[in-house]
Amino acid sequence: MINQILKLSLLTITLLTLANMKFVARADETPAPIFEDIIIGNEFDPDPLVVRGMSGGKIPANKLAGRTETLTGPCKGFFDREPDHTLQLTSKFNYLKLQVQSPKDTTLMIEGPGGSWCNDDFEGKNPGITGEWLPGEYYIWIGSYNEDDYLPYQLRITETK
Repeated sequence: MINQILKLSLLTITLLTLANMKFVARADETPAPIFEDIIIGNEFDPDPLVVRGMSGGKIPANKLAGRTETLTGPCKGFFDREPDHTLQLTSKFNYLKLQVQSPKDTTLMIEGPGGSWCNDDFEGKNPGITGEWLPGEYYIWIGSYNEDDYLPYQLRITETK
């Protein structure tokens, strides 16, 4: 009887230890940082590159952009004064796609070499911009439709069409 109790106790300790190890492994996993700045060149890895943040702010898009429309779409929503991300391109890209993914409707504004661009509803309710990109520094804002409505998002950057 004592032998069975010892075996059962040992089995219980082993199971608890394994369960604790799984918990520790999950606790050690850290998500990508938010509001991260990016430096990339052609054939960057990983592709897509994903950064996270929280959309929104108090400043209307048309005031921040200085207009209501760009060639890539309307300037809608509300943004913070400072950009959410800075994207440094070390080379020219014949094709680059930036797309926001969020559980709710968000907007996008980018300012960089050659001008500024806004977008809303590129794919579904997610904004995005594609095309040829010159080397240089780009400032990226992710906005929300309602003032002070802050939403989690992922910004996906890819060279794949």
